[in-house]
Amino acid sequence: MKKATTAMEKSMSGSKEGEISPSQLIDARIDELSDWRGETLARVRTLIKEADPEVIEEWKWRGVPVWSHAGIICTGETYKNVVKLTFAKGASLEDPSRLFNSSLEGNTRRAIDIHQNDEIDEEALKALIRAAVALNMSVRAAGRSQKKPRSA
Repeated sequence: MKKATTAMEKSMSGSKEGEISPSQLIDARIDELSDWRGETLARVRTLIKEADPEVIEEWKWRGVPVWSHAGIICTGETYKNVVKLTFAKGASLEDPSRLFNSSLEGNTRRAIDIHQNDEIDEEALKALIRAAVALNMSVRAAGRSQKKPRSA
């Protein structure tokens, strides 16, 4: 997984690692994959941005693309046979289209494993992204309302 960082550092010739944006690192990962996984990750990334234009791209845990808005929405991991979208609070989300097909046993996360030649239900995925953002926003708002105001 370190290859994307190394490739990106080389292509930036002379830039320090701290100056490389997460979006550039995700671009490098997609380019590095250069197969169906890169195409799938790029398509999912586009859908996430369409669903939430205010999404923030991050690069965590030494090479995992992460999309956030008021907290983590999902991660985009790539493996030999699957592109895995793991939703941080997936167990709390309604999934009427039954996109979640992995990590179903836990109490917090849920994942979507996308295999080569799988079709992505784009509208259902966008709805899931918007639901994850709404949940993050409601959790944040609830946290604010529970704080006691400071006395002067």
